Amino acid sequence: MILAGDIGGTKTVLSLLSKDAAGALVCRQEQTFSSLAYLEFTDILKEFIPPGTAISSACFGVAGPVVEQRCQTTNLPWLLDGAALKTLLGTEHVKLLNDLEAMALGMLHLPDSELLELNPNAQAQIGNIAVIAAGTGLGEAILYWDGSRYLPMATEGGHCDFAPQNEQQDDLLRYLRRIYPLHVSCERLISGIGFSHLYDFLCEHDFATACLAVPEIDDHEAGIDRNAVISRLGVSGEDTLCAEAVRLFVELYGAEAGNLALKALAIGGVFIGGGIAPKILPLIEKGGFLAAFKAKGRFAGLLDKVSVKVSLNPRTPLLGAIYYFVD
Repeated sequence: MILAGDIGGTKTVLSLLSKDAAGALVCRQEQTFSSLAYLEFTDILKEFIPPGTAISSACFGVAGPVVEQRCQTTNLPWLLDGAALKTLLGTEHVKLLNDLEAMALGMLHLPDSELLELNPNAQAQIGNIAVIAAGTGLGEAILYWDGSRYLPMATEGGHCDFAPQNEQQDDLLRYLRRIYPLHVSCERLISGIGFSHLYDFLCEHDFATACLAVPEIDDHEAGIDRNAVISRLGVSGEDTLCAEAVRLFVELYGAEAGNLALKALAIGGVFIGGGIAPKILPLIEKGGFLAAFKAKGRFAGLLDKVSVKVSLNPRTPLLGAIYYFVD
């Protein structure tokens, strides 16, 4: 059996697969777990894998830096150790990938029907590809073109400094410095918690009247996710303050995608993954994302031709983990 996993700060998805007589992969079992409900990743494995199952290989995309096949997850208290997992699973074929490495590999297996092109001026070019994904955190990776194939490169670029580009964003940086005096990263804004930060910033600067439907904090007992409420009301346009928060989120997302494209010289394109983009797609498609993506001065012309595609398949990181040992 092939074991694959997508391990995120919010949820963990595991899949067991085997090959049929024709050599095609067949999913035998797949399940989603709430990551925060488990003290350790191995607790999920023991619950998921049927007794007596022989694992031939296992690959996991993990939300955190993987160093020497060990990963202390960024938004969870879990420590994953490749050597320990080999012993637990009874196979030498165990690989830990950064979650964006896995997502990047998965992007290469998506059909065109599961990718939405944002740039009408995009031209097909061969070269490096950048992958960016906002979800619980902000992940970034690179697919390096070596002349014959793509090789994934992990980064922790989402934790780089936030760089404001206009007066509103200057004010935003000053606001965030009061909350995070040591370091204001892009992830503080371009991730789930970013909606709350942007909304609260706009409230403080009297952009509009506070929305009564937005709670002061998450109400876990009532199952209310404050960030999701802001996002939903912003996309629908039901509330002025929420709408501006989502507009600003899209602008910041596009700008950081453009930054990554320049750092990777990603003439081969940019893939946008993660759970947030599909939920705010109507506003991403309006043009603010692409305008901020291209607003890079002397390199605007270069980025004007770069393909920018949104993944519509939430299983993209899992696909990367599935195909790691298969390809």
